[in-house]
Amino acid sequence: MFTSIEDIQVEAKARAEKQRAEEAQLGGPKPTVTDVATAKKAGEVHFKAQHGLLVAFFSFILALHVLGIYLFTTGFLLTRLVLPHKSECAVPPIELSKGYVAGDVTKGCWHPKTYDKAIVVIVDALRYDFTVPFDAQFEPVDIKKDADRAEAASAEKNIAPRHFHNAIPVFYETAKQSPKNAFLLPFIADPPTTTLQRLKGLTTGTLPTFVDAGSNFAGTAIDEDNLVAQLKDAGKRIVHLGDDTWHALFPDYFEPNLTHAYDSFNVWDLHTVDNGVTEHIFPLLKAENSTKWDVIFGHYLGVDHAGHRYGPDHPAMAAKLKEMDGVFRRMIEELDDDTLLVVMGDHGMDAKGDHGGESDDEIQAALWMYSKRGDFGRVDPSFALPPAHAKDRSVAQIDLVPTLSLLLGLPIPFNNLGKPIDEAFASAKSDSLENLAVVNRLAAAQIHRYQGEYAQVRGLDESTFSTSLSLWPVANEAWASAQGKSFGGKGEQIKAAYKAFAAYQQENLRICRSLWARFDVARMINGVLILGLSVLLIALYARSLIGDRAEITPVFFTRGLLGSVLGAVLGFVASLVSETPKEHAVTFAAAITGIIGVLSAFISFRERLVSPLPNSIWGWASLVFTLALSAGFAANSFTIWEDEILLHFLTTFGVLALISSFRQKNMSDRTLECTTPFSSLFCYASQASPGFAVRNRCRTASRRTMHQLSPPLLPLGSFSFRSL
Repeated sequence: MFTSIEDIQVEAKARAEKQRAEEAQLGGPKPTVTDVATAKKAGEVHFKAQHGLLVAFFSFILALHVLGIYLFTTGFLLTRLVLPHKSECAVPPIELSKGYVAGDVTKGCWHPKTYDKAIVVIVDALRYDFTVPFDAQFEPVDIKKDADRAEAASAEKNIAPRHFHNAIPVFYETAKQSPKNAFLLPFIADPPTTTLQRLKGLTTGTLPTFVDAGSNFAGTAIDEDNLVAQLKDAGKRIVHLGDDTWHALFPDYFEPNLTHAYDSFNVWDLHTVDNGVTEHIFPLLKAENSTKWDVIFGHYLGVDHAGHRYGPDHPAMAAKLKEMDGVFRRMIEELDDDTLLVVMGDHGMDAKGDHGGESDDEIQAALWMYSKRGDFGRVDPSFALPPAHAKDRSVAQIDLVPTLSLLLGLPIPFNNLGKPIDEAFASAKSDSLENLAVVNRLAAAQIHRYQGEYAQVRGLDESTFSTSLSLWPVANEAWASAQGKSFGGKGEQIKAAYKAFAAYQQENLRICRSLWARFDVARMINGVLILGLSVLLIALYARSLIGDRAEITPVFFTRGLLGSVLGAVLGFVASLVSETPKEHAVTFAAAITGIIGVLSAFISFRERLVSPLPNSIWGWASLVFTLALSAGFAANSFTIWEDEILLHFLTTFGVLALISSFRQKNMSDRTLECTTPFSSLFCYASQASPGFAVRNRCRTASRRTMHQLSPPLLPLGSFSFRSL
């Protein structure tokens, strides 16, 4: 069948019109030359121009990614400005009461000291409910007499004792039987509940920021004012035993001949560190060695490692807690009258033994203080017994810093945000309430001094701290009023002053948490949106366009660049009439309008677009693997499980390649493809063999329970991820 002349002419005319339309979009028809050399040179120039614009377009896409990452990280990785200021023994933050003269470290810098020596022991991951007996946490119910109540209790909690119950009763027993000598309280950590960040909070009295979380495996020295530095400046001899993280934070602070540090990253080892601490701490308690040290910091890791390896509800955890119980009973016997003993957990652990997040089980640690002098008391007679649950009468971990500082006669570190713990200063003496008011006044005054310096350095408006600033004069007026009283009514005035200074501290802490420990959700969402749309642009450009992309790339680049410039102007104008920060508005508007400009070019060339979705099993496999691996980054356990995840992906790919090879009809092709996945299968075999596997041993995110081979084809099915 022949095509008529008329049909041929119509087709030629249509092709010519289509070519003219495309040339119009690309800036007009190409010049025609007759000279070969000129044509070659023009071709070279045209090629360089096209590919130069191609590079410019991809640079533009890169810039979009940078803007998206910038917005996300500034919203997620919140930072706190660390002030270099140091508290000084001779420079109190406020005029001292009762004519006390500051500057004498032997008597006490700002307040008369209570103890000359202290032993501070951290039992890593000591959760509060580990220390409270089972019967104290769950009131026994007579099932026969009170069936309804028993059923309600069973529905609320599983009333069967766990392995960790009643395994370390020494703390509860001493606090109950000798409340003047000991107290036990819930010790609430600020997230992130990783050991390094907790040690920073326990020594500086300030809040960690999420930008610090990535340094948990590579700690750097603490530069800001802290309790250990104050001890060193006061001439105290400091000994450290246990977790070597302390030496990264406080290099050259400890007595080299008495200090013994141990590697902390082998979570499979439950005993080496603990045995080392116990071996070296008890000889130091003997009378002949008491003059060699002033403060001992001990850090046991066995409980934390047992949690990571087995979880809290396991016989190994019970055994480790019973071991710790024996250690502290012996320590009580050998302690002298002038030494304060402090035992605490730096964080808790969840039902799987993990920590790092902000769930109740992860933040609820325990704090126990003991002294043979009987210096402790309670502000309320009903507080004689330790709290049954961590929600009752809890104290913040940052409260330890001003408490130890004043008990040992040191200045409170400059950046501290905590308040003195009531039980440590509310003794049975008649002036205990006034002593509470005095120490809370000192802590609040130091916070007020820090608040003023921080606001000035950061250039913060007074409105940021307006609510706490309004409480400061109220507290001082209450104090002045109490000092003016002789006897009648003085007790009530002192109590009012104590509560006023405590209220100031709490409000200031709330404001600081809002500044440092909260995500900027708007920035994070905007950053993710820009990144997602940028990836969409790349996918459409690479998968949807047919024909020569170099010819039409100048249109994409020009429209995207013009859109970004216009968006930056609009964002700047919007920031002038709204409360949105200028850099946020300009960055987001420039990126979004640039993306819109590029998308408009796709619409102009819609006749050259095809579906970007994969059309083969290998295309879908690559897409699913990429998305699944990317989803893993949303889990805080990804760092721990990354090696297993990658091995499972490689294994799955190898199995798919092996199955696919059997479809080849030619024997040589089939043999060649069968040998292709051997590298992945080697990774699979190495995962199964502990002798070949290289494992990251970390103790801060997730315990390793997967030694056995997990089914291939289910790369993520065997992992339990917890979102931050």
